[in-house]
Amino acid sequence: MSGLRVAVIEDSVLLREGLVLLLQELGHTVVASWGDAGPLGDGSSLEADVLVTDVRLPPDFRDEGLVAAKKLRRDRPDIAVLVLSQYVEGVYARELLASGEGSVGYLLKDRITSVDDLDDAITRVVDGGTVLDPKVVAQLFAAQRDPLEALTAREREVLVLMAEGHSNSAIAERLFVGTGAVEKHVRSIFGKLGLEESSAENRRVRAVITWLQRS
Repeated sequence: MSGLRVAVIEDSVLLREGLVLLLQELGHTVVASWGDAGPLGDGSSLEADVLVTDVRLPPDFRDEGLVAAKKLRRDRPDIAVLVLSQYVEGVYARELLASGEGSVGYLLKDRITSVDDLDDAITRVVDGGTVLDPKVVAQLFAAQRDPLEALTAREREVLVLMAEGHSNSAIAERLFVGTGAVEKHVRSIFGKLGLEESSAENRRVRAVITWLQRS
């Protein structure tokens, strides 16, 4: 998806300027780029489709980016959020997903291996999905095993790939099975997590979020 409006928050000048250039090369418009979250305010005047932000920002380099992202999602749920971090922060990922509305992502900077990966992640969150780095998914999985006891091993594999943002056809390719088999597993996951009928994309997002939030 080209032509998106993107806001960037990244304290490293080199990374920020490099990210701006990459986004522009992909055909997106960078409507704002800041070194800290202060200028974002309540986001009321931000004309963007997606915010791309780091977690640890000035002045304290703790969770300023996450706090800003959560506030933006609360005030402006129409704007998607993609967090780029150097660290695997399972707690931060859970907090970001807490609203249950999707349109969020959490990726590790050094594991984005191509411009296409970045573009795909931005497109997915703007489309209402979730995108999580496999390392983040693994940490969340390790911390929350009990709620998954009802799922088969194959259903867990499918749910992990769903959390990473893959479509049913992409999951089928990775698992070397037919798309119909994946769809059957997805329906079973929905049923075991007690998700009532709604749009397929909505239930998909809620399945991932329900899994991540249970303890």
